[in-house]
Amino acid sequence: MDKLRLKFSKTGRAVYISHLDLMRTMQRVFSRAGVGLKYSEGFNPHAKISIILPLSVGTASLCEYMDFSLTGDRDLAALPGQLDPYMPEGIRALEAYEAPGKGSELRWLRLAGIMKGGRDAAFYNAFFARPSILAEHRAKRGVRTDDIAPAIRLARFTDGADGVEAELILHAQEPTVSPELMMAALGADGPEYFRFTRLEAFKEDMTPFR
Repeated sequence: MDKLRLKFSKTGRAVYISHLDLMRTMQRVFSRAGVGLKYSEGFNPHAKISIILPLSVGTASLCEYMDFSLTGDRDLAALPGQLDPYMPEGIRALEAYEAPGKGSELRWLRLAGIMKGGRDAAFYNAFFARPSILAEHRAKRGVRTDDIAPAIRLARFTDGADGVEAELILHAQEPTVSPELMMAALGADGPEYFRFTRLEAFKEDMTPFR
């Protein structure tokens, strides 16, 4: 079975698993569950799995996606239940299905987060309402500065008991804007601590990604 997709969540202690370790973990999970992954041919075969938009270490998500291929037919509706007993703490398989399109169709992410030790919500609301927001980041050819304002669809901040609560909708691919890049744009006005969770994924037209 080719062109399959697994939706899973990654929360709690699992947020500290790196991308490479997550790939190895998923291969072990499939193996222990007795679900045969397809492997590439050649001198150094590797499992045909790929994670769409890998998370930064320390970031949680309720909407992660992994494309994969199997050696035989499977009841995809039952597959999450077969995998879950072998998942590490904090990772849960949510849904498995035939991929309706390419991973590159994932274009927007909705996130929620908390920011502590910085300015108040009014400051952040005003800052991210600017028509131009410059952020410096590392690229393949060195450090570059980009205007990230066009890639921020929503940036709403509210003062809460534990800090400033944030709701974001950010463009996820070409161009890519992350909460980390937004915090970098704030410079000295940025929070001392922040944590965000991916909640939902969308296509370019804001229809749900699957």
